Amino acid sequence: MMWLVSFVNYLVLIICVLVGVAFVTLLERKILGFIQIRLGPNKVGYMGILQPFSDAVKLFCKEQTMPSSSNYLAYYLSPVFSLFLALLVWVVMPYEMGMMMGFFMSVLFFLCCLSFGVYSTMVAGWSSNCKYSLLGSLRAVAQTISYEVSLALILLSYIILVGGFSLGLFSGYQSSLWFMFLSFPLSLIWFASCLAETNRTPFDFAEGESELVSGFNTEYSSGGFALIFMAEYASILFMSVLFVMIFLGGEVCSFMFYLKSVTVAFIFVWVRGTLPRLRYDKLMYLAWKSFLPVSINYLIFFSGFKSLCFLF
Repeated sequence: MMWLVSFVNYLVLIICVLVGVAFVTLLERKILGFIQIRLGPNKVGYMGILQPFSDAVKLFCKEQTMPSSSNYLAYYLSPVFSLFLALLVWVVMPYEMGMMMGFFMSVLFFLCCLSFGVYSTMVAGWSSNCKYSLLGSLRAVAQTISYEVSLALILLSYIILVGGFSLGLFSGYQSSLWFMFLSFPLSLIWFASCLAETNRTPFDFAEGESELVSGFNTEYSSGGFALIFMAEYASILFMSVLFVMIFLGGEVCSFMFYLKSVTVAFIFVWVRGTLPRLRYDKLMYLAWKSFLPVSINYLIFFSGFKSLCFLF
């Protein structure tokens, strides 16, 4: 009976995440419209509020094309695997009600899901048998490897500080002081790394329209493209929630927590509407020569600080 309740709760969570994804896409299109001094979606429903559902119906009802030279099974399964991972990672959220699946090793589980995410992008690019898709997937792999190192080191710093691998510990430690004020540079590095992990501007090399047509998803249309699209925005939503949990504190079941999460999601969109794409070598220099040394220094500092706390 316990597993059935947990399954139903997780199913409700997935539905809520997918509805959230729909409205994050609407939020993005509205904000980009204002930034570019034009109208966003405004026809379907009141002020375009039903536009995401209209787009979903249109995409899933379109004819599914399959390139004749593609690897059939991998080509079809990689978008499904991508969305599955983007939804699976939500189990790490420390909900205190309804017997959700929050557990003590949630940070390690998150890092595992993050590492697996690059495989779906890599296989999608390779299985399409298109040079643009392959180049996009190769870029995504190099980019993910580079930025995951910084992400893991930043998480390790805070794991040492809070003394555990559960995300539930972070809210207790930030009741009087947010970690963002304690280590502001780390929060900026984390946010930039999240932009790189989710393939967002200015780090969207995996789908660089100006040189790679559409990157790793060039050959995808209809349902396959919709699944990739949903996986990307589910990841953005999760990264926004995780940023709030690690750096801005607050209980998961409070209104302010979700208000802060929407604000971080807004900043994701704001960055897209403001910044141009970086040059690829500058992206790599930023990861290895700027972010990595700062992350290592903070890790050493937090380790020494925690050791002193134990001594005194």
